[in-house]
Amino acid sequence: MSTPVRSRLRAAALALSAVAVLASGTTATTGAAAAPAPAKQGPTSVAYVEVNNNSMLNVGKYTLAGGGGNVFDVAVIFAANINYDTGAKAAYLSFNENVQHVLDNAATQIRPLQQKGIKVVLSVLGNHQGAGFANFPDQQAASAFAQQLSDTVATYGLDGIDFDDEYADYGNNGTGQPNDSSFVNLVTALRADMPDKIISLYNIGPAASRLSHGGVDVSSAFDYAWNPYYGTWQVPGMALPKSKLSPAAVEIGRTSQSTVTDLARRTVGEGYGVYLTYNLDGADRSADVSAFTRQLYGSDAVYTP
Repeated sequence: MSTPVRSRLRAAALALSAVAVLASGTTATTGAAAAPAPAKQGPTSVAYVEVNNNSMLNVGKYTLAGGGGNVFDVAVIFAANINYDTGAKAAYLSFNENVQHVLDNAATQIRPLQQKGIKVVLSVLGNHQGAGFANFPDQQAASAFAQQLSDTVATYGLDGIDFDDEYADYGNNGTGQPNDSSFVNLVTALRADMPDKIISLYNIGPAASRLSHGGVDVSSAFDYAWNPYYGTWQVPGMALPKSKLSPAAVEIGRTSQSTVTDLARRTVGEGYGVYLTYNLDGADRSADVSAFTRQLYGSDAVYTP
């Protein structure tokens, strides 16, 4: 799991940096624009990258033989952490050295993907410290964490946030158990802070089953939700249209190509709009990738180192 390297002072610095960026009249994504790859027809393809071991740039190395469009539409930086400050008794956003490196080097690690038309989002994961998305004690605490998330998106020019409610170890460090209001308050605040950015859900953990409270259902605030169990088919149980759901989930290089193909065929056949992949590494995985692109887009995948 990730090692915490960021304090509350870091969170404050992010907020100040975001203000400075806005005040200068520029955006974090300003740079030499490149023409995106040709548009493709078919489901949205998502690639999680374990940045402790692999480069985000791997996502941009796959195109479709028929037409040249990007294979992947969304690249997920895996993963930042929700940590717990025992002194302040508050959750805070933390980056290990590898995630921090990606963010600090956004010009070379993130912008090249965005210039190709690939969205880049940051996944946030529990870290065994008792802090999670489902146990904020009140709306103010949830909103404060949402502000840290949106400040990070603004500061580093990201395209959104992905929630993964694993490894929180609720109750550690004297933290509370999951409650029904926490995640609703968090998602509501985050959507208000960044109305035009991606919010996605890795459909697992206590937060994923607590999407409604006090007459508010935050399901519609999500752009995407996906099955977290690789090599399986499981429709996320939330009120989103099929175009925003990925019942299929595969781990590239470990899920058999026959299963990858079957899940892609089922995605198209049943009218779902997203296909989730995990752990894209630096090897030439064109055979594994082609196993789903043939079904989703009618084309093999081409790997360009």
